[in-house]
Amino acid sequence: MSDIRSIVVLTGAGISAESGIATFRGPGGLWEGHRVEDVCTPEALAHDPDLVHRFYDLRRAALTIAQPNAAHRALARLDAAWPGELLIVTQNVDDLHERAGAKRLLHMHGELRSALCARCGARQSWQGDLPPGTACPTCAAPALRPDIVFFGEMPYDMDRIETALASCDLFVSIGTSGAVYPAAGFVRTARWNGAQTIELNLDPSDGSIHFHESRMGPASTLVPEWVDSVLADV
Repeated sequence: MSDIRSIVVLTGAGISAESGIATFRGPGGLWEGHRVEDVCTPEALAHDPDLVHRFYDLRRAALTIAQPNAAHRALARLDAAWPGELLIVTQNVDDLHERAGAKRLLHMHGELRSALCARCGARQSWQGDLPPGTACPTCAAPALRPDIVFFGEMPYDMDRIETALASCDLFVSIGTSGAVYPAAGFVRTARWNGAQTIELNLDPSDGSIHFHESRMGPASTLVPEWVDSVLADV
């Protein structure tokens, strides 16, 4: 690892599963009982705002009992100790990375504990329920919605992510299905630009073939072991 200076880490639902946050595609997954089209599209929000807002209110409330696990804490330790460039990109909308202590982090799919004004675009911290028609503190329009990137919308900070992928020496994917774009294509971008690529996952992802190395097992075991190996050379 002595030749590694810049690291990009991508995390998905699998890293939070051991904290009790349901994964996206598992049999007990986040969308069970609701079609994705009913809760995570702009059309759903326009058609049934009560359902969409209630769905994310319940997800937000569930965060009060979820706690960061060993994988989140290991990445926070890497963040604190790694002297080179590091960017943790999460597809998750929970706040477990932050609560574990990670700083060099961005949420490409939004955040449960954030509200977005559909009128002026202002984003702000939000803790409790978010009923439809809640007024925006910035522009006063009754247009606050969950700050979640719905299907068909552009993920946040793609320019920053693409720049980091183009210049990193190591790309690590943790707990992702490899089925949702654009994140599913990150490994190929990083590898095309010369990075080493590692997958840490409970099961092989749809994109496992694109990684130089794949390690299978629980994130709470694999991630601390990988972080220990990286920091051993610091």
